[in-house]
Amino acid sequence: MKIALLHLRNERPHDPQFQTELDILNNAAVAAVESLGWEAELLANGELPVAEAVAAVSRADAVVVLGGEDVMPQLYGGPVEYPGGGYHDALADTAQIAAIHAAVLTDTPLLGICRGLQLINVAFGGTLVQHIESNEHRGEGSWPDSFTTTSVEVANATDRSGDIAAPDLDELRQDIGTEPVFCTHHQAVDRLGQGLQAVARAADGIVEAVVHETSPVTGVQWHPEHPETAAFQLTRLLQRLGRQARARSAQCDASE
Repeated sequence: MKIALLHLRNERPHDPQFQTELDILNNAAVAAVESLGWEAELLANGELPVAEAVAAVSRADAVVVLGGEDVMPQLYGGPVEYPGGGYHDALADTAQIAAIHAAVLTDTPLLGICRGLQLINVAFGGTLVQHIESNEHRGEGSWPDSFTTTSVEVANATDRSGDIAAPDLDELRQDIGTEPVFCTHHQAVDRLGQGLQAVARAADGIVEAVVHETSPVTGVQWHPEHPETAAFQLTRLLQRLGRQARARSAQCDASE
């Protein structure tokens, strides 16, 4: 199994501390993939041509879009100036949205983490809450104080809307688990993109997980790749991608 791990950059002269933090998370994601005996391909989309992101999808059995800076507000019609706004990486945004569209077109299983979830929502035509006033979703300072913990709750079958079957929600509940999660974000899903459903929320109502009605797409707002939790939280979500990839392969074999 080959997993394309898409992140933004290997160097951040504008914010070296943030680079250090993301390197820790990205390295933990690579380690989680390799712990399953799979191959990880880590690509810095802000430092490569857009075509490289699409090519990575074609080489992969599944794709993970990792965290980083805010999504460019121009992509979802938000104000350019907003509280907490900072650096935006136009090339990475363009490349990763192209990769998301390529994954959906080919039914390649896709997982978005934190910014990755937000970018998936934008790629499907959704919008973002540009700044959460509460500090319940982001700690103060740098690593490890930039993280806080929260609990997420997967929707019950009776609460759902649309076409996600109860067995799928039961499976997702197992993939997410019941333990607290690490998060650090000041933006969140606002209007859901076409075909996406919110399937988990925090106590304050913030969307914490989405899935697509028909495509193997999952997004989580927290950081399962945090080194204290990656071995079980990210591994479960990677195994979810593996099941989806095997189902896709079986379906392709049956159609031949």
